[in-house]
Amino acid sequence: MAGTLAACGSSDGGQGSGDSKTVTLVSHDSWAASKDVIAAFEKQSGYKVDVLKDGDAGQAVNKAILTKDNPQGDVFFGVDNTLLSRALDNGLFQPYEAKGSDRIAPEYRADQDKHRVTPIDTGDICVNYDKKYFADHKLDPPRSFDDLVKPEYKNLLVTENASTSSPGLGFLLGTAAKYGDGGWEGYWKKLKANGVKVVDGWEQAYNEEFSGSAGGKKAKGDRPLVVSYASSPPVEVVYADPKPAAAPTGVAQGTCFRQVEYAGLLSNAENTKGGKALLDFLISERFQEDMPLNMYVYPVREGAQVPPEFKKYGPQAKDPETMDPAKIADRRDQWVKSWTSLVLR
Repeated sequence: MAGTLAACGSSDGGQGSGDSKTVTLVSHDSWAASKDVIAAFEKQSGYKVDVLKDGDAGQAVNKAILTKDNPQGDVFFGVDNTLLSRALDNGLFQPYEAKGSDRIAPEYRADQDKHRVTPIDTGDICVNYDKKYFADHKLDPPRSFDDLVKPEYKNLLVTENASTSSPGLGFLLGTAAKYGDGGWEGYWKKLKANGVKVVDGWEQAYNEEFSGSAGGKKAKGDRPLVVSYASSPPVEVVYADPKPAAAPTGVAQGTCFRQVEYAGLLSNAENTKGGKALLDFLISERFQEDMPLNMYVYPVREGAQVPPEFKKYGPQAKDPETMDPAKIADRRDQWVKSWTSLVLR
């Protein structure tokens, strides 16, 4: 998931995944973990962790599929519920039931008959708003999908391309879940007429176009509404100096779609033993409790504690839109094709 400002792991040690002392994790660019947490795994397991970041989530998944016969690593982290079927249908992973899987909350589990993937984290894709903009304009921020098409929010929203971006796709799926097969296209026609701006990816949308983020302010972004995450406001607090008393951004709770990210042991991985040990570690209490302030996501392990500032500024959506992975698998490509023709042309 997007929104991280720190990363760890080594990718320049010159050792490949064939070295039995090295286990290679392939991920999207938002992977991050505390150095001491990775060091603890390395000490406990005897494996050195090599991290290979491979672009945004969609790009990383597609590349992993293309290289599955000769994979770049042993474990892939970061395929989410919007793209899971593509990875499974293409044989990206081999079965492995990670130790501690029974501690994962049932609502996040998937592929339970074959155990090809392990849930690692969850988060909500939601519209974020710039509090100062709305206060200055004496305008209430939008609260729902319906609000976004109202005239008072014309030319205020920036979103990501659903065919190239994980949050962009999640936002599209949220509208499909909300309005159904018969209504989502009509909704997007209204959104387009109301001046929605579409950019390629989250980085550009959030850190360049959005007026409420630290990056967007520097870039003189002029869109006070952006598709991002419910967990984005804590980023604006934790990394600010001095820290504000309240987050400068808020979340439109009625625009959220729940995302779950998974990891799996790559088919044809050279170091399967190390890969299994790493998967076990990713759902351990220590790693799960380290994630919130590194990757700005929520743990999936029951009982894992979340830092107070994360809970305070980035609470999970109370009633997010969700969709059965089987329906996503069945309709995703057609929806994206229709969306592209409707919104981008």
